[in-house]
Amino acid sequence: MTNVLSVTGQLLLMLLPLALWCAWWLLCVDWKKAWPVLSAGGWVSVLLLMLVVALAWSRIFPRPSFNFWWQLGGVTAWTLVALFCGWLQGKLGWAPPAISFEPPAHADHHHHGHGHAHH
Repeated sequence: MTNVLSVTGQLLLMLLPLALWCAWWLLCVDWKKAWPVLSAGGWVSVLLLMLVVALAWSRIFPRPSFNFWWQLGGVTAWTLVALFCGWLQGKLGWAPPAISFEPPAHADHHHHGHGHAHH
């Protein structure tokens, strides 16, 4: 029984990065906005980023059996999983909640909260 729990724990630990990756791309990215950007040329930036990440990965962990092409394959796989999550989000009609980073508009412009006394 302990062996089964150990193997299950190891498997879950191995799947954790994939689960977090999918959660991000499914729940945090608004693909209704991302697809038009990608189709309007944003894919070029994604492709260049993929190449840079694979090149950096191949230099950080240089191994004879793992050359640049292996790392590029891995980066491509992760990118395809992200794109699949975008497709799935569209098919299921999901969308992350809209979050505005703009400060709220004030209705009363005379009292702007700076502590100025009116005479």
